[in-house]
Amino acid sequence: MTTGKSLAAAPPRAAASLHDPEGFGEVFDTYFREIHGYAAKRLGRDAAYDVASQTFLEAFNKRHRYDEARAGVRTWLYGIATNLIGKHQRSEVRGLRARARLGTAADRAEGHAERVDDQVSAEGLRGALADAIARLSQGDRDVLLLVALAELSHEEVAAALDIPYGTVGSRLSRARKKVREALGGTNPMLDLEDDHG
Repeated sequence: MTTGKSLAAAPPRAAASLHDPEGFGEVFDTYFREIHGYAAKRLGRDAAYDVASQTFLEAFNKRHRYDEARAGVRTWLYGIATNLIGKHQRSEVRGLRARARLGTAADRAEGHAERVDDQVSAEGLRGALADAIARLSQGDRDVLLLVALAELSHEEVAAALDIPYGTVGSRLSRARKKVREALGGTNPMLDLEDDHG
């Protein structure tokens, strides 16, 4: 399953807007919701806003270092977000382990739409699956979740994480194997991560 978004999928003026402090808002408007959604799936809603905001602050501060020939704006932003998520690794692992123990306990104070959204997002991170993902190395987990949650291609993951293309394949294969073993030979994420290379 692919989203049709590739290294060249940036809106025509997005790269130009990235370099222009006045036009950076276009990049923010185009990608904030997507980056926030990815961070929410990795860390939960509370940390997601902080990580997404920090991603765009860091992108703005490092916009002069962006190389359009190396990666699309979207891919570059996912790389920044994934690095920031890595800094929250201990919280992420604790959260995944808590989900493994608690399942999908919805916060009663949230509105119905938020609970439904949480339940849909949590379907892929429940119980044994959450525990299996939490036990992966950070590198393997980052690759697996960029493919499964952000729907990045292998090429985009390599660019986002600044790792060789072949490393993406080996990390993804290793992560899938460990998750399957932890789940008794099944892989509920198969539909989400197939054919992204």
